[in-house]
Amino acid sequence: MDAYFPALIALSIAGFIETRSSIPALRPSDPAADQAFRMLGRFAFTIWLVLLLWGFWKLPWWQPAAGFVGSLAANALVLQAGPRRSWPGISMVLSVLGMFLAAAVWLMSRTA
Repeated sequence: MDAYFPALIALSIAGFIETRSSIPALRPSDPAADQAFRMLGRFAFTIWLVLLLWGFWKLPWWQPAAGFVGSLAANALVLQAGPRRSWPGISMVLSVLGMFLAAAVWLMSRTA
């Protein structure tokens, strides 16, 4: 379950950036990219919730609890950094990375 914690952190940051980027200047200017940014961010948050609940069901309680606290800490660091023009790109990369890590966690749990 080495990928569980990084998956939670990546998905949490991606979803958080999408929700905090409500100002048009912080969103992609291209409508298709903006739609992809919005969909990836919301999907990342949904997968984060599912992965967290799955962790409480399948893993020792301290692993999802640590992932939750780590997610809050990572989001606090992003909030403290302030708005950046690079947020949409970072969010989309972290969404895809988090989804791959979540799939790896799920696949590893199926083979164990």
